[in-house]
Order: sequence, then structure tokens, then C-alpha cells
Amino acid sequence: MTSLAIIAGLTQWLSPEYIITQLGPWALAAVTAIIFAECGLLIGFFLPGDSLLFMTGLSVGTAIIATPLWLTCLILAIAAFVGNLVGYWIGAAVGPKLFNKTDSKFFRKEYVDRTHEFFERYGAPAIILGRFVPIVRTFITAIAGVGRMDFRKYATYSLIGAVLWACGVTILGYFLGKNDWVRGHIDLVLILVVLVSLIPIAIEYLRHRKDAPLTASSDEG
Repeated sequence: MTSLAIIAGLTQWLSPEYIITQLGPWALAAVTAIIFAECGLLIGFFLPGDSLLFMTGLSVGTAIIATPLWLTCLILAIAAFVGNLVGYWIGAAVGPKLFNKTDSKFFRKEYVDRTHEFFERYGAPAIILGRFVPIVRTFITAIAGVGRMDFRKYATYSLIGAVLWACGVTILGYFLGKNDWVRGHIDLVLILVVLVSLIPIAIEYLRHRKDAPLTASSDEG
């Protein structure tokens, strides 16, 4: 088997639609494991989070997944929350050694640098906002652990973010998935889901840019 064939096979297995349709009654268990890994394990940064949640909601709405919507949301929110706690503990335990490593086949220091900058800019609310940004949501948990962020505060923000992200995107898929046009344009809809999820980040960025001149002026005074 050529490397190209291996890559094509991995790409297929990471397709949300393929994951759900091929695993049948085990689909929700697989989705739960993937959400946990993306939120808590550093190797999970390449996994499909937003699109998988949306497809899960769509599949519940079309009875491909038989689990009720409320229970599906509860399970996924718990997976996202517990994943964040594990990510924090990983960061606190081995983060400094890991983040000082040079680039490897799977690890890119630029991911950490980008996430650290994001965390520094938005502070504690970044734990919530970072949920909606691919790659950032994987590394920000460990970075919070490295920085020894107050655990109670971290857990509170993580719980809020888990509910907003895991439940929100899943519910969106559930209701929009009943629309024929949406079902026929899944790829486009998933792109729109990611773009919409970035709106809170854009708002915070603009707000910080607006406040920056005022801060600079007061420092000069």
C-alpha cells in the first residue's frame, strides 16, 4: 500500500459522515471518544470537532443515531468537559518539557505559540472562546495547566465552554439537518459552522483593538 493510499484511507476515516454511517450503533461512542481526545489529548488536534458535532446532531434528527437529543448533548458535553480537565493535568505534569521540544512529524511548535498568544490576549474567557477554534481548543487546555491557572476558575470556564460548544453545535445540526437544502450541501454548511463559530473571537479581537489606544494613552499620562 502506497503512502498516498494510506493518507486517503485516514482522510476517509476522519470524515464525520463516514464515521457515523459506518459505525452504526457504535457511532455515538466513537464521536464521544473523538470529542474527548480533541479536547484533552494533545495528539487530537487533527480530529474533526465542529463538523462531527454538527453531523451528530443531524444524524439524531434523521434517526441514524437513535439516542435522544438531550442525552446525546449531555454525553458530548461531559466528554468535552472531562477532556479539558485531562488536558489541564497533562499540561501541569509534562507540558513544559513537551512544549520546549522542536518540531516533529505530528507536533508543531507554531500550534503552541498561536494558542499561547490567544490565551494571553483573552485571559480566562479564552477557555470558552477557544472551544470554537480548531487546534486552539486542543492546546489551550494544556497551556492553562502549564500556567497553573486557578483550577476552580478553569473548571468553571471549561464547563460553560463545553455546554455552549458541544450542545450548541449538536443542536444546530439537529434542527438544520431537517432541511433538504442543508442535507444536500453538508460540506458548505460545515464551512459556515466554522465561520460562525469564529464570530465571538472576531468580536473580542475588535473590542481589544478598540481598548488598546485608550490603555496606551493612560500609560503615557
